[in-house]
Amino acid sequence: MNTSSISLETTNEDRLKDRHFNEIARLVESYSGIRLPPVKRIMIEGRLRRRMRALGLDNLSDYGVEIFERGRLDEEFHHVVDCVTTNKTDFFREPEHFDYLADHALPALRSLRHGGAARLKFWSAAASIGAEAYTLAMVLAESLGLDKNTFEILGTDLNREVLEQGRRAVYPLAFAEPIPKAMRARYVMNSRDPEREEFRIVPELRSRVGFDRLNLMDSSYPFDTNFDAIFCRNVLIYFSKPTQHEVIERLSSHLRTGGYLFLGHSESLAGNDHQNLQQVASTIFRRVE
Repeated sequence: MNTSSISLETTNEDRLKDRHFNEIARLVESYSGIRLPPVKRIMIEGRLRRRMRALGLDNLSDYGVEIFERGRLDEEFHHVVDCVTTNKTDFFREPEHFDYLADHALPALRSLRHGGAARLKFWSAAASIGAEAYTLAMVLAESLGLDKNTFEILGTDLNREVLEQGRRAVYPLAFAEPIPKAMRARYVMNSRDPEREEFRIVPELRSRVGFDRLNLMDSSYPFDTNFDAIFCRNVLIYFSKPTQHEVIERLSSHLRTGGYLFLGHSESLAGNDHQNLQQVASTIFRRVE
């Protein structure tokens, strides 16, 4: 018996067929703008195995057949999107942005609002599990206080599962490591059961952050057009240049004049002409009209 041929056959069965992977890549990019080149295939297959098991299937080859050849694509598609979207995030990721927000953007925004009398509005536009939105909440609470009219935050994402985690605001204890100790003491509640090794954001901050689902590829966004700052970091790198341009145009239309757009440190507006955005620091832009 040739055991190597049996192993190879099993391995091939537990892979998506080429045509099924290519179709998933095409559908996901068309729907979300996220590109899935062949180098991402092993990662995507690993993520889809959870859905394969949820459907009681034995391998990924059968999973592809089930959704594309047996009519289950409509009911399964949002699960596919949730599985393949990247949700790498941390508290205080790229901390220079939050330093700029506290030291420069907030004083400028408050001066525009007649000394800070009106509530400031912020949007985490690729919120994932909520770490960015709650980091914003901590920074704003430190600078503005927690009176009910000081600030509000919207977090949006394409993935339903991560949005639900953001609403729960419960995270593994290791996620608290980047949070400054003083803020950790004020805004983090450790589980009463040490075996659980998790923490939750305090209710005073949770009440300031709302979550909603949004596909950045949508032709319009059903939110206010007077945000003071929008964070859209480390998601544009997955889009083509034309899609990046369209997303930035839509996001900037939701900024008030004088409001700020924060991109990820690996992103830029190079090659995209956005005349209403003026760069004020590395990957930070301000709406000028």
